[in-house]
Amino acid sequence: MLHHSILETLPRELQEEALETIQVMRFAPGKILFRAGEHCKGLPLMLSGAVKVQMTGVSGNSIVLYRMGADDICTLSIGCLMTGYGYRAEAFVEEESEAAMVPRGLFDRLMDQSAAFRLGIMESYGRRLDDLMLLVEEVAFRRMDERLEEWLQARRSPIHITHQKLAVELGTAREVVSRLLKELERKGRVQLSRGRIDVAGL
Repeated sequence: MLHHSILETLPRELQEEALETIQVMRFAPGKILFRAGEHCKGLPLMLSGAVKVQMTGVSGNSIVLYRMGADDICTLSIGCLMTGYGYRAEAFVEEESEAAMVPRGLFDRLMDQSAAFRLGIMESYGRRLDDLMLLVEEVAFRRMDERLEEWLQARRSPIHITHQKLAVELGTAREVVSRLLKELERKGRVQLSRGRIDVAGL
C-alpha cells in the first residue's frame, strides 16, 4: 500500500478511490520523467528516491530549479495541471525512484471535492515558489564566486563532480566555473583533479 502525506488529507471515500486509481511507477537512474514542452498527464507524488528538475536556456546552459525526494509533490506538474500549459523544464531521475501518478481527472476531482487536499497542494506549491524566489535572488544579485564558495563549503570534501554538473547546480556556464575553480586552486584553497574537488582552505 502506498503512503504519501497528501493522500492522508482525503476523506475515506476519496482516499479509497484514489488508491484504486493511482499507479505506482518505478524509475531507474538517468530516466527522464518529462521534458520541456510536454503536456502534463498527471501529478507525480514521490514515494522514494531522488529526482532533479532543471531548466535549459537557449544558450545551452542549465540550472537546477529543485529536487524531489520521498513525500514531495512535483510543483511544475501542479502548475501545468492548473493552467493547461506544457512543462517549462525537464526532470531527471538521480536515484532509483518510486512515484504515484495521480491522473488529471482524479486530480481535478480531488481538488474540487476535498478542501484539505486542495489546501495541501497549494501549501506545497507556495513553499516551492518561495524556494524558487530565493534561487532567483541568488542568481540575479549574488556574485558567482561567493555562490561557488558557499556551495563548496556546504559539502564534505572531496566532492566528486564535474565542472559541467557544478555549473548546472549554480546556473552558469562551465567556463565560468572552471575559471573560478582555477583561481581558488591558485590561492591554495582547493585542489582539482578529474571529476573531483578537494576543498582545502575555504
